[in-house]
Amino acid sequence: MADRSRAFCKEEVVTYAYLLLYIALSSGQIFFNKWVLSSKEINFPYPLGLTLLHMVFSSVLCFMLTKIFKIMKVEEGMTAEIYATSVVPIGSMFAMTLWLGNTAYLYISVAFAQMLKAIMPVAVFVLGVAAGLEIMNCRMLLIMSVISFGVLVASYGEIDINWVGVVYQMGGVVGEALRLIFMEILVKRKGLKLNPISVMYYVSPCSALCLFFPWIFLERTKMEAHGSWNFPPLVLLLNCLCTFALNLSVFLVITHTSALTIRVAGVVKDWVVVLLSALLFADTKLTLINLFGYGIAIAGVAAYNNQKLKKEASRGSVSDPEQSVPLATSSASSK
Repeated sequence: MADRSRAFCKEEVVTYAYLLLYIALSSGQIFFNKWVLSSKEINFPYPLGLTLLHMVFSSVLCFMLTKIFKIMKVEEGMTAEIYATSVVPIGSMFAMTLWLGNTAYLYISVAFAQMLKAIMPVAVFVLGVAAGLEIMNCRMLLIMSVISFGVLVASYGEIDINWVGVVYQMGGVVGEALRLIFMEILVKRKGLKLNPISVMYYVSPCSALCLFFPWIFLERTKMEAHGSWNFPPLVLLLNCLCTFALNLSVFLVITHTSALTIRVAGVVKDWVVVLLSALLFADTKLTLINLFGYGIAIAGVAAYNNQKLKKEASRGSVSDPEQSVPLATSSASSK
């Protein structure tokens, strides 16, 4: 009995350690990217280029870990048809999410960007209804209304609102919602289940390619005209490694807990990011209206998570399609 109790306590400690690792990596990556993109020390205001570097690094590292050193295994079952109809749409939406989400940090504060991200369940639900994956009912309509109202109040309380940044952030939210819908339609229904390393192995090169072409037309000329910038190789390596480690931390949390746990951890992370950003960045000025509106939105998100849990429990499973292929927490667009 004592041995069982000690084993349970040890498992609990490990679980909380993974949760803290996820919160630390996710929050840290957001601040890291904001610093790289907007600080005078680095002077690298190229979100598309930064995201492209992340995806190229992820592609190379996944290949080395799975094919050269063979430390990790890539799941079998991928075909050309599945890649074309599943990986390409998901990879393109993932690239869009990261690109637009990172670009938003050039115009709005980290805290306000996190507040706008709270609208994500609304976007996912509306697109899910349009795709026939969700059913509109009074309870969900009320929850969506609460979240939307909270985000509107938080936006109203923003002192220096920049609508260009808001448009970029909302574009990133739509891209992420579309990615989740594609995962539901194109991956889950095909019965293909991939671990995070497999997902990164297949999706990262596709996302890199999707980012490469717009980078040529939108940022390449600016970067060449800039000449040189102070981007130390060590900082670049650490930034890319943090992105990769963040994806793996999601895998560790999900395998040791559940999809709902990482959602709850994501809510905690969002509050950590909002409050810490007010201390770390000069462009963050929180008001009581900001915090009140965000609190309302988070309450709606909590109700949404609870509703999803009940829905999954009624199916006899706690496997959430939004987390079955955990790619939602990469780069600066982490949830």
